Amino acid sequence: MKNTRNDRNTRNDRNTRNTRNARHLLLPLLTGLLVPGVAAPSVASARTGGAHPAVESSAVSRPAADDIRARIAAVPGMRVVKENPAPAGYRSFALVYRQPVDHRHPGKGSFEQRLSLLHRSTVRPMVLYTNGYDLNYQTPDFRAEPTRILEGNQISVEQRYFGTSRPRPADWSKLDIRQAAGDHHRLIRALKTVYRAAWISTGGSKGGMATVYHRRFYPHDVAGSVAYSAPNNTDDRDDTAEDRFLRRVGSPACRSALTAVQRAMLGARRAEMAGRLTRWAAGQGDTFRTIGSADRVLELSTLLLPMVFWMQKEETDDCGGIPRPSADGDALYAWFAEVTRLPAFSDRHLAPVAASYYQLGTQLGFVSLAAPHLAGMLRYPGIQETRSYVPRGIPLRFQPDAMPDIDRWVRRHGSELLFVYGENDPTRAEPFRTGKGSRDAHVYLAPRTNHLASIDKLAPRDRARATAALRRWAAVDRPTAS
Repeated sequence: MKNTRNDRNTRNDRNTRNTRNARHLLLPLLTGLLVPGVAAPSVASARTGGAHPAVESSAVSRPAADDIRARIAAVPGMRVVKENPAPAGYRSFALVYRQPVDHRHPGKGSFEQRLSLLHRSTVRPMVLYTNGYDLNYQTPDFRAEPTRILEGNQISVEQRYFGTSRPRPADWSKLDIRQAAGDHHRLIRALKTVYRAAWISTGGSKGGMATVYHRRFYPHDVAGSVAYSAPNNTDDRDDTAEDRFLRRVGSPACRSALTAVQRAMLGARRAEMAGRLTRWAAGQGDTFRTIGSADRVLELSTLLLPMVFWMQKEETDDCGGIPRPSADGDALYAWFAEVTRLPAFSDRHLAPVAASYYQLGTQLGFVSLAAPHLAGMLRYPGIQETRSYVPRGIPLRFQPDAMPDIDRWVRRHGSELLFVYGENDPTRAEPFRTGKGSRDAHVYLAPRTNHLASIDKLAPRDRARATAALRRWAAVDRPTAS
């Protein structure tokens, strides 16, 4: 009995960590694209306030003339902000790199892009990592899965228009996938003067998408790429693939339980739950001006419930945690708020990720889920559209050719690519696929896994193949030039 209890506690601890890691991923995408979420290997872990157990207690000063800090500082446009505590065998630096607002016209303004560097050795591979958002939720000692596999260096990039990497004033027309790819390209060229071994790029969810977009525009910048849980929405008008997926994932009993909660939230319990949300916001000093009201937030989050539930759920877990529609109000509200990340819909939490919703509404595409089981309960037509999340002062004009272009490149020209998806993750409803023109490109499915898919969670044979491909691209088994 003791061993059983210990095993259960271990599983609970692991599930808690996975849920915490998923929160940042499930911020904006949980609202439509099937993304703010990132795969565990590429997800930024939330700050805890304390140093990582394997982190040195303080940064060590090394003033030698050939010191890596001096070499990085000597890169034109690069500025070393500070040195952070680092895992054993590494040094960790907070950096900023000056980028043009418009890569087509570099003389028309610039901004500083925030970076985090984990340095191991200039003769080890370098991993370019992006979570697709800001660096606020990433600890300085975080290592993506490819970094761990290759025992390499890592440069983590804050995406333009996120966090502090924002031009002033913000010209939203300069936030697109090609400009962001230009940031990565320019940074790689600059740092290759120091790190001359193989480069690998990686990211999860929106970060995985950004990884693919960079390769499309600059296919020879890196030796290979690993994209985790990356949606591929080629037709923003057609979301039937997601609807079909959600009708089949999990057990019928679990899907029925979710439907019952949805009907309760927008039916008999609607006024009660909207009132609780209103009181919570008032207590926090939060508002819902962007989306419109607590009732609108409740309807929107209820529509998204099945998607965000399965993004976080492992198939090996049962669905006993889903409350009955008649559950105690505190329990029902607490469960729903935790699964749907209700705070993410308030103005205070939407503002930092406005750039994400802008990208969804202009190029990446959004998901609007069908809900015939909620007929007669929906009050706000079009509530799932991107405009719900973006202030009216920011223009949105969708470019329908952007994602089909990326998809064609992957199928016709993509090479040295690894795509990893979780079996139970709705983002795989519209995945990237290889084609006749793809070379050394592979798509893997991690069984019984959610949005936090990883190479480590693949079946043994697939895990061995994926790891071998990554090591081959990085040439870690062959001598590298210093």
